Amino acid sequence: MSSDTQQQTNETGSLRRVAIASCTGTTIEFYDFFIYGTAAALVFPTVFFPALGAAAGSVASFATFAVAFVARPLGALIFGHYGDRLGRKKTLVATLLLMGLATIAIGLLPSASTIGVAAPIALIALRLLQGLAVGGEWAGATLLAAEYAPPKQRGLYGIFPQLGPAIAFVMSSGTFLLVNSVVGETSDAFLSWGWRVPFLASALLVLVGLYVRVKVEETPVFKRQHESQAKSSGSKVTEVFWKQPRELFLAAGALAMMFAFFYIGTAYFTSYATKEMGLSRAASLSLGIPAAVVFGLAIALSGIYSDRFGRRRLLIWSCIASIPWSFVVFPILDTNTNLAFFIGLTGTLGIMGVSYGPVGSLLPEMFATRYRYTGAGMAYALAAVIGGGTAPIIASKLASGYGSSAIGWMLAGFGLLSLLCSLAMPETKQRSMESENNPKEETASELT
Repeated sequence: MSSDTQQQTNETGSLRRVAIASCTGTTIEFYDFFIYGTAAALVFPTVFFPALGAAAGSVASFATFAVAFVARPLGALIFGHYGDRLGRKKTLVATLLLMGLATIAIGLLPSASTIGVAAPIALIALRLLQGLAVGGEWAGATLLAAEYAPPKQRGLYGIFPQLGPAIAFVMSSGTFLLVNSVVGETSDAFLSWGWRVPFLASALLVLVGLYVRVKVEETPVFKRQHESQAKSSGSKVTEVFWKQPRELFLAAGALAMMFAFFYIGTAYFTSYATKEMGLSRAASLSLGIPAAVVFGLAIALSGIYSDRFGRRRLLIWSCIASIPWSFVVFPILDTNTNLAFFIGLTGTLGIMGVSYGPVGSLLPEMFATRYRYTGAGMAYALAAVIGGGTAPIIASKLASGYGSSAIGWMLAGFGLLSLLCSLAMPETKQRSMESENNPKEETASELT
């Protein structure tokens, strides 16, 4: 075998390992994150907030869900700092461990009937740790893929970490569905111990994830940058805010709709289906699985086609589609059928998936290598706060005060915000991952 052939074989093997590692890691992290959302919709109001009643208990439960979004920017700052200084690989191992340990601890947490007010306080603390972990996870996983990928295939390789949420949603729904089928729809066993099984099962997934991640080498782009600037000092956060504030806030705004649609679909819709539509818990969980498959296909296709059409254009298309869909999704759901729930969830996740696919390459391309982990992570985490952290809570209050149509107006507002920000963003697919230029200095041709 010639040296060129051997090198090509080694590069293909490295890319394959990177794709698997980035997808496996985000799948596990988002599985841990999503089972909390499912439990917040189905059991936490009863287990941790029994004294508040059904409506107030749901609001309180979704408020603990939102706590993680407050922690995500802090996680992006902390892990972004170390990811830009110590490397992507080491930081990703730390985020995976933190998420896994926090999730297992939630599964072991006594209920409010056992330890009183200490139960929801501990739940909030552990949810904060989950938020810190996810805040540092996503940027590292996407950088791992984007910095290894061939320049003309960053959209393709960028889909692997992006597929993690779709796979995780199937896993979380499937795990809860399995437990529900074993203990029964109305059984007290589900509220006492059944809901804990998906959280404790995370321990096995974390072990698998750690094994996969330690087998991956640090990215060549980071190695070269780290060697050339080994003596550099100063805060990476300060650099991002000083040199690329426009890109940071435009990216956060452009992704707000994406997060609002996703967490309304994966968390709020689950609660809405059982409490407002009258569907069984099994039905809402079962229908979530094929919807997540469509979600994954939308991510894959949009990521791949972003190498041809550009990242910005696909974001704009999804934002345009999100506005009319916001006004029709709840009238569809309010017909109170299984088919209506499937259509509503699939459409919501499908639109979100079209914007989510290109993001795995878009954000790494927007920021310079020396603070790329921090910049991409901060933009992603701020978008999560704006869209994901607020949407389920606001939706619960709007539904009780003004009816479901008000939620549609809220979602349309997120769609309009993201559309305006996407229109103001430059195209990035032609940028070099090695470039240290300030994007403000890029030529106007990027906007085409």
